[in-house]
Amino acid sequence: MKSLQVNFEIIEGNRCPFYKVGDRLILSDKSLSCPGNKATCLILVREMTQLLFKFLAAKPDDLIAAKPIFNCSGCTGLIKFVPLATADILATGAEAEPVVLGSRERELLEKIRSFPLIQVIPDDELKEFIGWSQQKLVREGVILIHKGGANSYLYFIISGQVLVIDGPVVITTLGPGEICGEMSYLGGEVAGASVRALCDTEVLMVSSENFNCLLDKLPAVQMFMARLLAKRLTRVNRARAEDFASCMQGRLQDMAPAELFQVFHMNSKTGVLSLDLPHGPGKISFREGCIINAHYRAQENEEAIFAMLGEHEGTYRFTIGLSPQEMKAAEVGDFMKLLMEGIKRVDDALEEKDDKNY
Repeated sequence: MKSLQVNFEIIEGNRCPFYKVGDRLILSDKSLSCPGNKATCLILVREMTQLLFKFLAAKPDDLIAAKPIFNCSGCTGLIKFVPLATADILATGAEAEPVVLGSRERELLEKIRSFPLIQVIPDDELKEFIGWSQQKLVREGVILIHKGGANSYLYFIISGQVLVIDGPVVITTLGPGEICGEMSYLGGEVAGASVRALCDTEVLMVSSENFNCLLDKLPAVQMFMARLLAKRLTRVNRARAEDFASCMQGRLQDMAPAELFQVFHMNSKTGVLSLDLPHGPGKISFREGCIINAHYRAQENEEAIFAMLGEHEGTYRFTIGLSPQEMKAAEVGDFMKLLMEGIKRVDDALEEKDDKNY
């Protein structure tokens, strides 16, 4: 087989997931070279293999002079490309121009070059990507993302560390090279967890609009984000399950007593809920979600439950397991009836207080 090398330029593209207009392809008798760090499309390889035999069977210069237009289609998009004459290659360069970065961009690139996501972005896309981004210093203790709030940025952690929390549940900590904010803005929903800086932390911010442009162009980035989301969802579910399986703790300001009691009832939990309240400690024992005893301010069972439902400040801690005696104890009463009666008493007390103030 004789030696051959033909350069092609893409002149038209329609929803091709890999290549764009202006990209160059190099076909030789040994291989097919694609532009930059872009993936090699197997459908394109099949088409180019047919072209290889066509060029080998003819005089390449004559075929190029005829200015034929070739195409590759069969997946989600289509591209058209033409072979380049030697003069065209010398005039425009066989390869795409290298990415030229300014001093600020070069400094930033050095910081993030080793990040897993950055490594799947081709060099010819990096300048535009870095141009989109904004650097920000988040001081220790500052909330970067608020649970329940809208988030329109993806954050790359350049230095420092952040804590991801859902109320009292610690999901994970993230450090340099890792990403946060993807679950809320990619899903187009409010944040399901808060992110707080554990120390002074430098982040790189990319808006959802700009990052979505990158997602549309680069299948490798789509795959990376899909895998990341799957891992994050698994981590969140595991953290919440482990918290319920062992011990749950938090503040009543984040979860009111009525809501808290329902969580243990609906999840059929067995264990002791200890509360540190403004007027002293309280305790409720659950067996498979049913209340079997309660104590607060020298009150027991129903009255203790009603009194605790009226509290709005304090902390709680749930520990699994009961003594053999408690496992055999009778229920205090029907859970929902107790809850509704307690809520009614709290409402009545508030109305009475408002009337007095009026």
